[in-house]
Amino acid sequence: MADTLCRDDIIHVARLARLALTDAEIDRMERHLNNLLKQIDTLQELDTEGVEPTAHSFPVYNVFRDDLSNPSLTPDQVLANAPESANGLFIVPRIVEG
Repeated sequence: MADTLCRDDIIHVARLARLALTDAEIDRMERHLNNLLKQIDTLQELDTEGVEPTAHSFPVYNVFRDDLSNPSLTPDQVLANAPESANGLFIVPRIVEG
């Protein structure tokens, strides 16, 4: 088994992370992190000889559609429903006072 974390280790890491932990939180984190280290030790015992490293448990494929160019609206069609337009541009109320 890997080394276990002591109370001072938890305080040191909390200080590095700028966390203010109460005594009860330090005790709880010590138990929690040491249990986590035990679980990692258990995983270390598994025989992974011949197992390919993967990022996912099943194959992941690109599910995006092809980026195809399609006909778009003409400038006149785009501006047809605009409340106000001029010279091919939308006219909008001024929102910044000068």
